Amino acid sequence: MSNDRLGQLAGAGVSIWLDDLSRERLSSGSLQELITDKHVVGVTTNPTIFASALSKGEAYDAQIRELAGRGASVEDAVREITVSDVQQACDVFSGTWETTNGVDGRVSLEVDPGLARDTEATVAQALDLWKAVDRPNLLVKIPATEQGLPAITRAIAEGVSVNVTLIFSVERYRAVMDAYLDGLDQAAANGHPLAGIASVASFFVSRVDTEIDKRLEAIGSDEALSLRGKAAVANSRLAYAAFQEVFTSERWKALEAKGARPQRPLWASTGVKNPDYPDTLYITELVVADTVNTMPEKSLLAFADHGEVHGDRVTGTAAEAQQVFDALERVGVDLPDVFRVLEDEGVDKFEKSWTELGDTVTGQLQQAR
Repeated sequence: MSNDRLGQLAGAGVSIWLDDLSRERLSSGSLQELITDKHVVGVTTNPTIFASALSKGEAYDAQIRELAGRGASVEDAVREITVSDVQQACDVFSGTWETTNGVDGRVSLEVDPGLARDTEATVAQALDLWKAVDRPNLLVKIPATEQGLPAITRAIAEGVSVNVTLIFSVERYRAVMDAYLDGLDQAAANGHPLAGIASVASFFVSRVDTEIDKRLEAIGSDEALSLRGKAAVANSRLAYAAFQEVFTSERWKALEAKGARPQRPLWASTGVKNPDYPDTLYITELVVADTVNTMPEKSLLAFADHGEVHGDRVTGTAAEAQQVFDALERVGVDLPDVFRVLEDEGVDKFEKSWTELGDTVTGQLQQAR
């Protein structure tokens, strides 16, 4: 039986994606069950998810032995393992991809986060992953660093579908949308059919509250403390207002006439980190059509159990959201610094997870040999 609460969420126009993937989840049928019973229509991955998957169980043992037997390098082994998982997931979601006309049924695979500040290397790896996975429902994840922006444009220009990750500020989000539109212009000039190119923009949510709440508590005034837990939702609502503005513009209409698809906002990092907040906060408060919410399984099951859909919670809220940001600045929160710190931390965390993934594979290859 499909879950009614998640069904209501999907019915409100929110695409439910799972923020997790592993060989065990694929082979056990767990992923297919989530598709069938929990309205899951896509998957996102990141280096942390793969590092966790590789360190548990025996699902990768046979592939590790095969890789060790032919003397594969750690870099090649990591690539083959992650590509294999993503290919299998793309195949599981192929039916969803077809029935939604390519809107959903998407699986994301990230470029090496160590390349986040290197445009040329990011483009090269994005094209390589696109060819290696060889599935039309793949999204290649590229971080929204300053160096990532031109990489996004160039990947889109080559017909690669992209999940832009690690977006924290509305200012950077606007630059991401511009990069996407620039890429579509170039793709059309290069002869790529625009209908075959998809993109989402992953706007990170909970980490914004974590960082800003910490600063509000350090300030300590009553006004500052009253703003805790409000910044992340306000930030996301301002982002959606920017999305509506850009994707109703004359420039967009010209691209849409050529078959282009809008770059949907994706609410990422929606697991609630502060136990004082409702565990479905970043799902309930960000319900709006034409968005994706990618959830860790814990958040997905929490919403299935007790989540509530109160209709569109985002459209028309920009003025109220801006008041939250005005108040944050008034009490002394340095917002540009917040977003710089969050981006640097985000890249650093993924780099460390990538290193951890490499270390795990190194140990497993050595043991197999």
